[in-house]
Amino acid sequence: MAISFRREEEKDWRAVENLVRESFWNVYRPGCTEHYVLRQLRSDPAFVKELDIVMEKDGMLIGQNMFMRARIAADDGRQIPIMTMGPICIAPAYKRQGFGKKLLDYSLEQAAALGCGALCFEGNILFYGKSGFSYAGDFGIRYHDLPEGADASFFLCRELVPGYLNGIRGEYAPPQGYFAADQNPEDFQAYEATFPAKEKKVLPGQLK
Repeated sequence: MAISFRREEEKDWRAVENLVRESFWNVYRPGCTEHYVLRQLRSDPAFVKELDIVMEKDGMLIGQNMFMRARIAADDGRQIPIMTMGPICIAPAYKRQGFGKKLLDYSLEQAAALGCGALCFEGNILFYGKSGFSYAGDFGIRYHDLPEGADASFFLCRELVPGYLNGIRGEYAPPQGYFAADQNPEDFQAYEATFPAKEKKVLPGQLK
């Protein structure tokens, strides 16, 4: 079993978008928008091209991850540069076999090598905790516009430089590019129509 990682190339774009669509379909909502978001993020100024990663098994595309520059608005007025990541996914046929953690750990190593001090991210602590993520609240970081006392267990953080967030208290907001599908619904629908039709289902555990 040969696992390899490399930078995404333009010739990969459609295949990667299809991979993301297949992986996220009906997971968080009926259908999904993550493939469209990824397409839009590639041209966003905050997109980190050096961390646009695909994972292959025996030469076949099975996973991807990408990173965006972000910041923490500290309570003392400073803007603390960090990164966020995602969409990150593994092809459905290879989920729950350890490939996701391999992709995540490789991605984090690359981000650290590029000088990323810390990551804030929305995810499940049961998975991401295995790769060193903790609740962002433990670092004194709040999620933008989340009411006080609301469940913030989805909001995770990891320092890639030990002590990078020492003494920081502040608020994080996802880069606006992540809301591309909500902001451009007609463009999203036109883009979605270029893919084979799939059934949208309302399932337990979806966010909306």
